[in-house]
Amino acid sequence: MNDEILSIFSEINEIKDATLRSKTTATWAAAMKRSSLTYDDLRTMPFTLLVSNVNVTFVEHVRTVCRMCIACWDVLQKAYGERNIVDRDILIAGAMLADVGKVLEFTKKDGQFVKSEHGRLLRHPFSGVGLCWEQGLPDAVIHVVAMHSKEAAGGKRTPEGIILHHADFIDFELVGG
Repeated sequence: MNDEILSIFSEINEIKDATLRSKTTATWAAAMKRSSLTYDDLRTMPFTLLVSNVNVTFVEHVRTVCRMCIACWDVLQKAYGERNIVDRDILIAGAMLADVGKVLEFTKKDGQFVKSEHGRLLRHPFSGVGLCWEQGLPDAVIHVVAMHSKEAAGGKRTPEGIILHHADFIDFELVGG
């Protein structure tokens, strides 16, 4: 299971801290155990159900947003060096887990991806927080997951949360909105 997760979301390997990398992978594994979706579904499902005719998959979105976050960190590191206040590992783990709750929010019915009963009651940031908490991820990562979407409007974000929030909405608004 972990090998499959790492083959789908290879950016997890960018996390230098072995414990954080392991807990990030374990969170995906826990989510997939609870989900009605398969790993093949992850590769083909749209990244959002909020817009019809989306031609970007869930996996493409998660990986693209994570790569945008890494690119932002690289620019900040080059510009500020030791003054860069962004924790790269927290940023990557948060980016890789921001949408983990979507595997509970979505289901497949009659060959179509639709909102699950769970998803009607809880959007993915809430499910994602629960999954991350259960796997013992640090509060800093849980914060990034919790604060990435519209539900967190008006809340104060950490530097990692700011970057992920903007990267996520750049991708959403360019390809989904």
